[in-house]
Amino acid sequence: MKGRKSYFIALALVVVSFGLSAYFYPRMPGQMATHWNASGAADGTMPKLWGLLLLPTLTAGLLVLLAALPRIDPLRENVAAFREYYDLFVVLFVAFMLYVHLLTILWNLGYRFNFTTVLAPAMGVLFYFIGALMNRVERNWFVGIKTPWTLSNDDVWKKTHTRAGPLFKLAGVLAVLAVFVPQYAIYLMVGPVLLASVYLTVYSYVEYRRVTI
Repeated sequence: MKGRKSYFIALALVVVSFGLSAYFYPRMPGQMATHWNASGAADGTMPKLWGLLLLPTLTAGLLVLLAALPRIDPLRENVAAFREYYDLFVVLFVAFMLYVHLLTILWNLGYRFNFTTVLAPAMGVLFYFIGALMNRVERNWFVGIKTPWTLSNDDVWKKTHTRAGPLFKLAGVLAVLAVFVPQYAIYLMVGPVLLASVYLTVYSYVEYRRVTI
């Protein structure tokens, strides 16, 4: 997917998000549920104006940031090597945020569901794609497993990200499977990513010492 097309699609999704907020504003309660606990039950509210603007505004700001990162990275020539996958990630991320916004609206319209469980498949897709991205990402300052050791050595970067790809794909699969075990959903969604992050950090350090000492 070409860069301009990707960002046009992402921008269109942001516009849809704001459009949904405007359309459903009259039907929202004065205080909207906007936060859910690990069990998927609502446990936080805010006035409906802010509840409807929060995610679209946050997404718009993040889209601007994500669009700028490849241009300001000192290693931008390396980013160009995986730019197509990066741009597709931006679209998927914005689509994910739109999905969360839609779930929030549906909940406040009176539909009842376990928020964590219905969020799991979307997170799984996002994690799986991040795994695909990890297999292609070149050394840069903003995208990937950025530890002092990966950023200091190309070989350590490549070896760490070669391991990161399958781990994040596995995390994506486990997040999707969380749909079938709602009582453990939050653990399957968050646990594998946290464990992978810790493992990859330690691995990058050990590998750096191996290749430099």
